[in-house]
Amino acid sequence: MNAARLPAIEAAVSTSSQAALAHGSSSALSECVGRTVRRYLADIGDTECSEGLHALVLREVEVPLLREVLAFHGGNQSRAAVALGINRATLRKKLAAHGLL
Repeated sequence: MNAARLPAIEAAVSTSSQAALAHGSSSALSECVGRTVRRYLADIGDTECSEGLHALVLREVEVPLLREVLAFHGGNQSRAAVALGINRATLRKKLAAHGLL
């Protein structure tokens, strides 16, 4: 992670999250997802998600993930693809599929 590009408070949170991971704790992202899923499940109660919760979460998370990583790298698709762990062609395909190109 490029801490120099983050505001000081976010860099501190990022550093503490990395330290927690080194000691076997959950990451800040994992904790955030856990809280959000628990809140969502409490909100919907026994109502079932028609497409399945897994598909719903992936659909809802992918677009902001792509948008934020691409913005973080100043629109550079090659660097964003490396950060995401996918090749540039796959990134472009996903961006096009979500209307982000």
